[in-house]
Amino acid sequence: MDFRDPDTTPGALVTGANRGTGLAIARELHRRGYRVAALNRTPLGADWLHEIRCDLTVPGSVDTAVDACVASAVVRRLGPVTALDPHAWDESVAVNLTSVFRLVRATLPAIRASAGSYVVMGSHAGTRFFEGGAAYSATKAALKALVETLLLEERAHGVRATLVNAGAIANRHGDDVPYKMATASVAHWVGALVQDQPRDLAVGEVEIRPARLPAPQVAGLARLQHV
Repeated sequence: MDFRDPDTTPGALVTGANRGTGLAIARELHRRGYRVAALNRTPLGADWLHEIRCDLTVPGSVDTAVDACVASAVVRRLGPVTALDPHAWDESVAVNLTSVFRLVRATLPAIRASAGSYVVMGSHAGTRFFEGGAAYSATKAALKALVETLLLEERAHGVRATLVNAGAIANRHGDDVPYKMATASVAHWVGALVQDQPRDLAVGEVEIRPARLPAPQVAGLARLQHV
């Protein structure tokens, strides 16, 4: 989230910046000269990062954090519908969708005033559904609708919003699978979206994928039999 002020250093607010992709994005924006604040449930303790403790599953925590500060956080709970714990569903909706809505609502006056932008991390799961992915896919599909609606409503106020639909990311420490994108690579792209977009251009949605793929288990026309 880009809080630009012509008289100060530009600022960005990143959710879930204590590890993985969120941390890589925060580092990239800091490298680009941004003042970076983060909403983290577990603080990282980095001196360059202004951290605000926040549990995105608790609405009151989100509101308090944003008031103190004046989204990349995600949970992925997998399981078939018949076995999915309702708590896992509620947590997925709270973190992956509701927290983004509340953060946008809370920060929108500042974003309007600075003609800033939102970059929201989506997923291929929002359009490519899979067994066991009901909670994750449903929230990511809804996130696409939220970001597109935000862009339609707020461009008149100079606000832009971009949904980044990402493929497989090597989020966990030690994950060196060659068929996933490095967090630093994803962060580099997000940094460019935040800082380098021309003012007369809005990128509504972008898809990023790993450059390499393993051999598919099903290929060619046979794919149609596995939809």
